[in-house]
Amino acid sequence: MSDQSTLPAGLTHGATRLPSVTVESYNVEVKDDEGFVGDRANKGAFRDLLAKWRDVMSKGGADPFGDQETDEIAKKHLEELLVEGDPEAAGVVQSAIEDFAQELNAVIRRFLKLKAWRDTERLVIGGGFRGGRVGELAVGRAAVLLKADHPDLDLTLIRNDPDHAGLIGAVHLAPSWIFKGHDAILAADIGGTNIRAGVVEFDVKKDPTLTKASVWKREHWRHADEKNLSRNEAVKNLVNMLTDLIERAHKQKLHLAPFIGIGCPGVIDADGSIDRGADNLPGKWEGKKFNLPLALFEAIPQILDHDTVIVMHNDAVVQGLSERPFMDDVEHWGVLTIGTGLGNAQFRNRGSSED
Repeated sequence: MSDQSTLPAGLTHGATRLPSVTVESYNVEVKDDEGFVGDRANKGAFRDLLAKWRDVMSKGGADPFGDQETDEIAKKHLEELLVEGDPEAAGVVQSAIEDFAQELNAVIRRFLKLKAWRDTERLVIGGGFRGGRVGELAVGRAAVLLKADHPDLDLTLIRNDPDHAGLIGAVHLAPSWIFKGHDAILAADIGGTNIRAGVVEFDVKKDPTLTKASVWKREHWRHADEKNLSRNEAVKNLVNMLTDLIERAHKQKLHLAPFIGIGCPGVIDADGSIDRGADNLPGKWEGKKFNLPLALFEAIPQILDHDTVIVMHNDAVVQGLSERPFMDDVEHWGVLTIGTGLGNAQFRNRGSSED
């Protein structure tokens, strides 16, 4: 059974044409002589740079972080060191930030050479790495470096908390009829480390551009901490999260639309299967034998007595869509999400006269 049969006419998963934008590119896997370019600008790459500078310090004396494993150093601790604490430890963090900014600058320049990215006027940085001061400083430094050759390009931070942006963007997957008579939708954000589900509120009468769409309630599960986790177990947990949110919304008399928007890593086929790019998820998610939207539809066939509509797209696309209400002053814009991997998407705003 194809998941296309569960969708109303005109809706597809991983669509190029969305209600307010055309997705010109996403999940691009850019390579050079050293491998995938994106591997040089993700959270793991920053930790590698931090380890490199710790090693430099240890050769000339004591490692200011002692015996602590680099991956175990809390993000909050790194941020505190930039303000107060051991100067040498702060210097290590600053050196890693500078190196990461240089790498991010190089990665962005490489993307801007792609045909779909050449006209980019604004580039938004999201993902978990952006959610802290270290990430903000690295992006700020990369923005300064970019100005040398791309003075008209705006490099900005995603305005919503990245944990919320990946949910809020789901409202821009929904057709306009979904909003009539409803206050909120369900959304899910599936990542290589975490799975989040939430209820996203909106008021299209007062806010037709969805500028003020926000997360009402959210549930979070760090699946990366689970050993030998199967795909079916992950899906079951996601279903439980969504079901719990439906019950909470019902108790609060929130008019929940029969719609679930999903952001998931990889290239999303029109039937809801994942062609490639979901390597970091638990179990095998790629290929025609597994269809997440269909699995969710079978578990949650109705929401408040209406047939459930489920639309899935790439997670970077969905997170980027949270910025759509603030992009009316540009035509071409993109997003990079720095997390377990480096997500990417490029958009062109659709005018009201477009079909």
